[in-house]
Amino acid sequence: MRFRHFLAALLAAAAFPSHAQKPATFSGTVSSVEEGAMEGVLVSAKKAGSTITVTVVSDAKGNYSFPAARLAPGKYSLKVRAAGYELEGPAVAYVPSMRKLVLKKASDPASQLSNGEWLASMPGTDAQKGQLLNCVGCHTVERIVRSRHDAETFMKTILPRMQGYVNQSIPQHPQLRKAERLMEERGDQRVQVYRSTAEYLATINLGEARKWSYALTTLPRPSGRATRVIYTEYDLPRETISPHDVIVDAGGIAWYSSFGEQNLGRLDPKTGIVREFPIETSKPGFPTGLLGLRADRDGNLWLGNMYQARILKFDRKMQKFVAWKLPAEQDIDAAQLNMVSPQASHVDGKVWTQNNGFAGVHRLDLASGRIETWEPFKNAPQGEPHNIYDVIPDSQNNAYFTDFRQRHIGRIDAKTGEVKLFTIPTPASAPRRGMMDAQDRLWFGEYRGDRIAMFDTKTGQFREWPVAPRWSSPYDVTLDRNEEAWTGSMITDRVTRLDTKTGGMVDYLLPRTTNIRRVFVDNSTTPVTFWAGSNHGASVVKLEPLD
Repeated sequence: MRFRHFLAALLAAAAFPSHAQKPATFSGTVSSVEEGAMEGVLVSAKKAGSTITVTVVSDAKGNYSFPAARLAPGKYSLKVRAAGYELEGPAVAYVPSMRKLVLKKASDPASQLSNGEWLASMPGTDAQKGQLLNCVGCHTVERIVRSRHDAETFMKTILPRMQGYVNQSIPQHPQLRKAERLMEERGDQRVQVYRSTAEYLATINLGEARKWSYALTTLPRPSGRATRVIYTEYDLPRETISPHDVIVDAGGIAWYSSFGEQNLGRLDPKTGIVREFPIETSKPGFPTGLLGLRADRDGNLWLGNMYQARILKFDRKMQKFVAWKLPAEQDIDAAQLNMVSPQASHVDGKVWTQNNGFAGVHRLDLASGRIETWEPFKNAPQGEPHNIYDVIPDSQNNAYFTDFRQRHIGRIDAKTGEVKLFTIPTPASAPRRGMMDAQDRLWFGEYRGDRIAMFDTKTGQFREWPVAPRWSSPYDVTLDRNEEAWTGSMITDRVTRLDTKTGGMVDYLLPRTTNIRRVFVDNSTTPVTFWAGSNHGASVVKLEPLD
C-alpha cells in the first residue's frame, strides 16, 4: 500500500514538475467581454504598507502567475495595464489565492496613453511633432494636449515660462535657470520658433472643445517573449526624487543620482530600504541636482553636479564626497557639468567630463587637480547649435563625445589633444548617451533617429538598428554579456532588447508611465537583469526577463 502511494506521488511530481516544486502564490486568468482571454495584460500587486510592487504579464491564453518567492501572504492592491481597459470589480486580492480578473472598457482611455501614443495620434509633420521631444524631460505630452491655451497664450506666457526652467524640473519641483547656454540660438529666430510652435500646440490641445479632433491611437499589447518577464518597482521616499541614473554594484546594491536634489541614493533591493547621502551646494541660489552616475575601477562613484558646476567623487569606503570646481573663468552662470566619466582613469590618472553651458569637454588631473578644456565647436558658424551631451572614454582613456544637436561622434586623443569628428549615417539623429564595451565599440542611442547605434572606434565604422515604432527615441544604450543591446525611452514606456547577432528585438512594456534616462544591465544574474529609474514616478524599476 505504501509503495503504491509513493509511486503515485512520484508519477504526479514527474508529470507536473514546475507546478509541484514552485506553486504560484497568486494566479488566475485575464479576460474581457470584447476579447475573451487577453494576452499582454500587465498585472501588478503591492502589499499593504509596502514600497515594492511586483508585476507579471498574461500569456497567450490569458493566464498570469506570480512566483511563490515574490509575494508573501497578505492583502494586496491590484492594478492592470492594458490600453483601453481597466479592472472590473475590487482592486484587492489576498495571497495565496486564485482569481479571474475581468476587464472592462476604460472610462478615460486618454489618460492611459504614453507620450509616444499621443505623438502617433496627433496630426502634424515630423518637424512639428519633434518639437515635443524637448518637453517630455519635464512632463508628459498629456499635460499639453489637455490644456486649453490658444496660440497667443502659448506664445506670450506658456513657452517663455517653460524656456526658463532647467532640464531637471518636474511639476512637483520646478527650478529656474540662471543663464542661457552660450551656444543657444538668439534673437528673432527664437521668436519665430515660438510663433510656429505656439500655433501648432493650439491645434492639438483641447482648446474650447470637449474632446480632441483626432482619433487616439494605441500600440499593441505585449505578446510572445515580451510577456515572459517579471518587474519589480521600488518606491522612493519622496515624489520629488528623480532617479536619473541607476547602477548596481558588485554586492547587488542599487545606487541612483537624484536629478533635482542634492542627494546620492542607495537602495537595497532585498528590503526596499533607501538611504540618502546629502551633498552640500557650492553655488547657493543655483539649480540643484545630479545627472551622470558612473563608477571607477575601484567601485567609487562619480557624479556630475550640473548647475552647481562640480565634479563629485563618492568614496564608498569612507562614505564621503570629494569635489572639484571649474577654474573661475569657466565657472560661468551657464556652466553645467552633467557627465563625469572615470571608467579608464586608472590608465593615466585623469577623469573626463563635459560642459553643457558652452559645448566644452574638460579633463581633470587627479594628482594636481588641474582641469584642461576643449571647445571643439568654438569656431562653428554663427547660429549653428552644438550640445556635447555625453563623454565616454575608451580603454586607453581617449574621450569620445556625442553632439546632441547634430549627428557627430567626436574623439579627443588623450596624448595629443587632437579632436576628430565622425559623421553618423542618419541625418539629424541626435546621439545622446552610451557606453564603451570591452572591444572599444561605442554603443549609443539616437534620440531623434529612432536607432540603436554602434561606432567601432578601431575601424571608424558605424552600424545602426532602427527601433520601432516612430518616436521610440532611444536615450541610452548598454550592451550585456550576451551581445544584446538594451535601451529605454522617455516616450513609449518600453524597454527594447536587441540581439545584435540576428537583429531580433523584444519590446517590454513597463507597468506604468516611466520616464527612462540611463539604462543599466546587471550581468551577474542569469538571465541578465535590466535596471532604470522612473524619473517622473519617484521609483527604481527592475526588469527580469525569463529567457
